[in-house]
Amino acid sequence: MKRLPAISAAVGLALVTACTAGTESPGPALKSTTANDPVTIEFWHGFSADNELKAFEDTLAGFKQKFPWITVKATKAIQDDQILQAVRGGNPPDVALSFTTDSVAQFCKAGIFQDLNPYLSTSKIDAATLFPKVIAEYTQYQGKRCVMPMLADTYGLYYNKKLMKGHEPPKTLSELADLTKKLTVRDPDGTIKVAGFVPTSQMYENAPIHTGVMVGAKWTNPDGTSAIGSDPAWRTLMKWQKDLTDWFGYDKLEKFRKGFGDEWSADNPFQKGKVAMAIDGEWRNAMITADAPDLEYGTAPLPVADDQRQRYGAGFIAGTVIGIPRGAKHQEAAWELVKYLTTDTDALVTLSNAIKNVPSTLPALQSPKLDKDQNFQTFLDVFANPNSSTLPAHINSVFNQQTLQEAQILWESGRAPDLDALLAGVDKKIDEKLTLTAGG
Repeated sequence: MKRLPAISAAVGLALVTACTAGTESPGPALKSTTANDPVTIEFWHGFSADNELKAFEDTLAGFKQKFPWITVKATKAIQDDQILQAVRGGNPPDVALSFTTDSVAQFCKAGIFQDLNPYLSTSKIDAATLFPKVIAEYTQYQGKRCVMPMLADTYGLYYNKKLMKGHEPPKTLSELADLTKKLTVRDPDGTIKVAGFVPTSQMYENAPIHTGVMVGAKWTNPDGTSAIGSDPAWRTLMKWQKDLTDWFGYDKLEKFRKGFGDEWSADNPFQKGKVAMAIDGEWRNAMITADAPDLEYGTAPLPVADDQRQRYGAGFIAGTVIGIPRGAKHQEAAWELVKYLTTDTDALVTLSNAIKNVPSTLPALQSPKLDKDQNFQTFLDVFANPNSSTLPAHINSVFNQQTLQEAQILWESGRAPDLDALLAGVDKKIDEKLTLTAGG
């Protein structure tokens, strides 16, 4: 699925937290769904593309075969704020899906979505053996699992085979910088025609949430306070980005970047041959097939810090999450749908094959029905890699990401020359926000 930018996610969550904290109720003591009484449940999701909607129709048809007494009324193109307002207004859907893992801590803390642990227990589902370990970090908060994963996103390096001129994809940051310089093409006046790689955090998927994994950077300490200023890995990453940005010339690189087409359109610069290497999610494979079928490209894991070669193969993981909102009218039937969409191997494989997202359970990854070629296999391997990581659920997830990215822009543009002071300021803002949130 197309991921939402971190800085635009979770609209209105702070207000909802203030209004609903402490009002959540535990999940019901479920009885077996054997009565087979006809019921219609409302399912809200954010998918809207034709292939996505067709995939859902096919998957829900499989659900109907298993549960013929449950009719699913699906509503497309729903955003988080619509779910939040529906819960606040006392008229939520029975099941809701969100693209925004950044919202999970707020969903759980405010009781926007119900705790699913009682449902898992009643259904005898062991999440620890069904999902990769990293899944738990973005589907629960403070012991409350209020959402389940339904497909996953993993990030890797795409490379244009023609522009690579026979070079192998880089495995370290030094190799990436060296190859970027070799592959970059400029006009006589220095204008960039083709960039080997665009290193700035403002480039599409280069946000720190995705690039931090290349150096194994930490976001928070165990108590939720910021670890950004104290973790030297962030300095390693940002100095590397700045050095390569300076090699291009920040103004020239920005002029080049601002001439790109929309990330989600056929004019994406990687698909147009303007960028030789780019960080992107697994969904780009499907978009290349649709929009640039003649492009000769390959995929590889993200490069890692030079002193962390043993971590090569890891990447950033996030994904779609789904749950039962507080106040859902048909909770038992809702759980059957959530359980089906998140644990049924055939359902997950059907969706994965259609929209080219990574299936989020270990059995689905091993399914012989899963369509995969070499380029998609890269992302399956990243997902299964024990060194892959995510951004653990945090009550101020969006704010933390935005604060660091704003600092990165100041640094890479040369407007904040003191990196230590800059990162200390990031810590201060994040910790002050945490104190205010806790106090509220």
